[in-house]
Amino acid sequence: MTDIVATARAEAARLGHDYIGSEHLFLALLESGDPSLGTILTSFNLDPAVVRERVERRAPKGRGAQLAEGDAALRSGAKRALDASRSDGNLLHALLRDAKGPAATTLQDLGVPVEKVRAALQSAAPARPAEVPSRPARPQRTREKAGRKEPPPREPSHPTPPRLPRVKESLFNWRNVLLLAVPASIVLQYLHAPAWVLFVVSCLAVLPLAGYMGEATEHLAARSGPAIGGLLNATFGNAAELIIAIAALRLGLVDLVKASITGSILGNLLLILGLSLIAGGFSRPILRFNRTAVGMSAGMLSLAVTGMVFPAVIHALHPMEGLVLAELRLSEAVSIVLILTYLCSLWFSLRTHKRLLSGEPHPMVGPQWGVWTAIIVLGVATAGVAVESEILVHATQHITKEYSFISETFLGLIIIPIIGNAAEHATAVVVARKGQIDLALQIAQGSSTQVALLIAPVLVFLGLVLVPADAGQYMDLVFGPLQVVAVFLATLLSAIITLDGESHWFEGVQLLALYAMIAIAVYFI
Repeated sequence: MTDIVATARAEAARLGHDYIGSEHLFLALLESGDPSLGTILTSFNLDPAVVRERVERRAPKGRGAQLAEGDAALRSGAKRALDASRSDGNLLHALLRDAKGPAATTLQDLGVPVEKVRAALQSAAPARPAEVPSRPARPQRTREKAGRKEPPPREPSHPTPPRLPRVKESLFNWRNVLLLAVPASIVLQYLHAPAWVLFVVSCLAVLPLAGYMGEATEHLAARSGPAIGGLLNATFGNAAELIIAIAALRLGLVDLVKASITGSILGNLLLILGLSLIAGGFSRPILRFNRTAVGMSAGMLSLAVTGMVFPAVIHALHPMEGLVLAELRLSEAVSIVLILTYLCSLWFSLRTHKRLLSGEPHPMVGPQWGVWTAIIVLGVATAGVAVESEILVHATQHITKEYSFISETFLGLIIIPIIGNAAEHATAVVVARKGQIDLALQIAQGSSTQVALLIAPVLVFLGLVLVPADAGQYMDLVFGPLQVVAVFLATLLSAIITLDGESHWFEGVQLLALYAMIAIAVYFI
C-alpha cells in the first residue's frame, strides 16, 4: 500500500496538484498494473491510456503548488479508501464504493457495469477477521508425530482477479424479430405486392442485417488490433449504404445515388450528431471532447465540400452537352485526390498520431465471437443486404412513378440514408447517453468523412462499369446546387458547434433544426 501512495503522490505532482485524491490513487492503480483493474479493462476491451486520459480530463487543472508532506496531503475521500482497503487489501473495491468518485464515474462512462463489478470484487475479497466465526482448535494430525511437518500453504503472489458477469442476450430482441422481414420481403416480391408495401418491409429487413454487419465488424476489429480494426470499420461502416447504391447504379438511378451520398453526410452531421448531443447533454451540463480529432474531421469534410463544388461550378458555368465527358473526367481526377487523402488520414490517425487522436473504444459486453463466427455472420448479413437492396431499389422506382408527391431525391436524401445507417446511428446515440461523447462524435463525423472521401469517389469508378449505356447519364460528382449548399451549411454549423471542444444539448437542437429545414426544402422540390 505504501508503494501505491508513493505512486499517487508522483501522479499528483505530475498534474500540478497540491493534494492526493481518489483520482490519483486510481491513476496509481493503472500505473502499477493492478490485476483486478487489468481484468476489468481486458474484459471490456478498454485501453488503459484512454482510461487515464479520461481521469486526467475530469481532474481540476493543476496550479503547480507544493505537495504537503506525509498524510497531510491526503483528501478525505482518499483517506477513506485507504482505510477501507486495509481490511481486504483491494484498493480498487474501496475506490468503487464511492459511486460519484472518479474511479466509478470513469468506468461507468466507458460502459463498465460498476455495480456488478463491485459485487464481483466483494465476493472475491477475503472475509474480515471479525466476520470469521471462532472454532475450537483441532488436534494436529499424526504427521508431526512421525517427525514430518506439513508444508505451509502457498500464498498466491497476487489477489485472484474477479470474474466479471456475462450479459446474456435474449433471442426475442428487436433485431431478431425484425429478421422476419427478410423472408417476408422475398415472399411479397414473389406475390407482386404493392410497391409501398415492398418498400416498407425491405427497409425493415435492412435494419437488423446492417446491425449484424456492424457487430461482426466490431468483433473482428477487437481481435485484429487497432490499425486493422480501424480499416475494417472504415470499410464496413457504410457497407449497407454502399450495397444499396450499387444496386441503384445497376438500374441507372444516378440521381438516387447522388442524393443518398448527400443524405448520408447530412444525416450523420446533423441528425445523428444532434441526437447524440441531446442524449448526452440531458445528464451533463457541458459535454467535452477531443478538439484535435474534431478539427481533423471538420477539415476533411471541408475538403470534400470543395470536391463537390468544383464540378458543380463548372457544370453551372458551362451547361453544354459536349462537356459531359469532361465533367466525368474531372470527377474521376477529384475522386483520386479524395481517396488518396482519405488513405493518408487513416495512416495519420491509426499510425503516426494514434495517441493524439485516440478516442474511447466501444466496450464489448459479454463473450467475444470467434474469427470464423464473425466472418460467417458478416458474409451472410452482407448477402442479405444485397438481396434486400435489389428489392428496395425496385420498389423505389415504382413508388416515384405511382406517387408523384414523393420524389426520388427525397427518398435518396432522407429515407434511404437513415435506413442504411440505422444500426450505426443507434450506437452513437446510446454511447452518447452513457457519457462517451468522443465515441459518438467519432461515429457521426467519421462516417460522414468515409462517405465523402471514400464511398462517393469509389461509386464514381463503379459507375463506369455498372451504369447501363442507355441510362443517358454518368455517375460523377456534379451534385445539384441545393445538395452542395446543404452539405456546406451542415459542415459549417457542425464545425462551429464542435471546434471549441465542448457542447450542450441545445446545440444538438440547432443541428436537428437545420436537418428539418433541409428535409422540408427537399420535399417541396
